Amino acid sequence: MNLRLGCKAIMIALSFALSNMAASEELKVYNFSPVNQYNLNLSAGFWNPIIKYVSEKSGVNLTLKLGRTSSDTTSYVLAQEVDFAFTNHLFSPERDKMGWKVFGRRDAPAIVGQIVVPADSPIHSLSELEGKEVVYPGPEAFIAYKVTNSELVKKGINTSTVFAGNMDGAFSQLLSGKAQAMGANSQLVSGYTEREGKSFRVLWSSASFNDLALMASPRVSKKERDAVANVFFNMQNDPDGSRVLREATELVHAPAPITFIPATEADYASYRDFYNSLPANLK
Repeated sequence: MNLRLGCKAIMIALSFALSNMAASEELKVYNFSPVNQYNLNLSAGFWNPIIKYVSEKSGVNLTLKLGRTSSDTTSYVLAQEVDFAFTNHLFSPERDKMGWKVFGRRDAPAIVGQIVVPADSPIHSLSELEGKEVVYPGPEAFIAYKVTNSELVKKGINTSTVFAGNMDGAFSQLLSGKAQAMGANSQLVSGYTEREGKSFRVLWSSASFNDLALMASPRVSKKERDAVANVFFNMQNDPDGSRVLREATELVHAPAPITFIPATEADYASYRDFYNSLPANLK
């Protein structure tokens, strides 16, 4: 009798524990942090519908976590406050050690770093930037800051560095005359030109790099990562997903319909090559 009661108590306790574990899994929420490529409102307007759709379809609870600037958003990643990201800020040797995994990217042409000035600027060459102010979105911006600024340093061109917080802020400072040139991402220059009707002169372009990566932290299980990835990659095949992507494309005036495709670490070898080739004084 006592043995049967004891076994029954164990079974009830085990059932309760398993139920709590299942509930815990259902309640688990993963923060998703994309690099701020636009101003805060536009970034939120772009990503919120996408994340809501992916969360509902995948069964993995995701919520958008955006900082005021791209550096703030990346700081959440470094502080382990998020587990999914859309970024190219994690490919330096020290950040590689964090163990984040590439699983996808936006299906878009390769991007290049550019140093640009307004189309009507009297400046026509990099050497003319000596002593001038050059604006960048922020110190974490790989293409728009690290790649472009390293070229100026390598050429021995001394400039004053200004950080605007995001690309839209950098465009505003350039066009208002507060800065004479800007370090930029070619994709965002094209998008801004389409969106705002402004023209720019390109003084220099870098080698090409793949667009930002969809990444997951090592705390995310393979099952959850695969579920999220599968929804991202098939959004365009579902009426609701297709509508979300179409509205996102129109919102930022992207030159082509936005979709997401699988990617691996090999697709980001050029980022690691960049860090490995940097002179010691720039690392």
